Amino acid sequence: MSNSRRSTLTDGSAPGSAPRLDAYMSWWGMTDLDLGEGEPLSPDEKARRIAEAGFDGIDGFLPAPEEADAWRERLDRHGLLFGVNAYPKSAAELETFLRAAKAFGRVRYVNAQVLTPFLTGEPAAKLLADVAGLSREYGIPVHVETHRGTITQDLVRTVEYAERVLTLGLTIDYSHYVVAGELHTVSEEAENWLQRLLPRTRAIHGRVSNGEQVQVGLGERGEHPMLGPFERWWRDGMRHWRESAAKSDRLPFVCELGPPPYAITAEDRDGRRRELDDRWKQSLLLAGIARRLWRESAETSR
Repeated sequence: MSNSRRSTLTDGSAPGSAPRLDAYMSWWGMTDLDLGEGEPLSPDEKARRIAEAGFDGIDGFLPAPEEADAWRERLDRHGLLFGVNAYPKSAAELETFLRAAKAFGRVRYVNAQVLTPFLTGEPAAKLLADVAGLSREYGIPVHVETHRGTITQDLVRTVEYAERVLTLGLTIDYSHYVVAGELHTVSEEAENWLQRLLPRTRAIHGRVSNGEQVQVGLGERGEHPMLGPFERWWRDGMRHWRESAAKSDRLPFVCELGPPPYAITAEDRDGRRRELDDRWKQSLLLAGIARRLWRESAETSR
């Protein structure tokens, strides 16, 4: 791939450009991906497939020092943006991570799963304020993910944190709240609570839950009935993000369909477990949905 795409995407938006949506493919979602060729894909082949499919970037993990040069070259060659995931338990752990991310030099954002699920009240709010402060200090956006088993595992609690910590930016992944709350249908009360977090949207993870499984197939054309509520939340989050975005800002939308056990499997006649849905095709479908919702969000923002 030529460097012309790289200059457009990895060097930031050109002066005078409008805020934009960037579609990222989850590197975790590429795990054991079956593209019908029978052989595991190499990292370089995965990156090539992601770029050729039209994704803007990879949502992955900070490379080990011995792999850093290979990753820089890989991203540059394919003109791909790069976001990474962090799992800190304290502000000190996050600072160590951000120092390494700064040294790597390609990180557009950090998605943080803060692994303190039993920390509540003022100590939790302080930790989240520290996270926001470190993000500003190091100049790398840090988005705290709405995720089970983390500081944000409870919807009501997370709304309280957002009201206390006005600088808190979130990665909206409502699949966790839908499955945790067994939201087979979305009541007016649940909708009101979910809407209260959307003004803090700084990134979105694309995955749909049906209230029982955290990840369900969308159907070939997106006909799953739970896709409707998720589209509403994603579009509303985009609209809120647009309201305060600068011209050079980019909103990451990550197509984050995980491998088993996130992906639902069934046993075939040979006793092998196979995924019920084509994870790669579903990721492409999600990217298309995200881009359509982005265009729609522009209309509703006027």
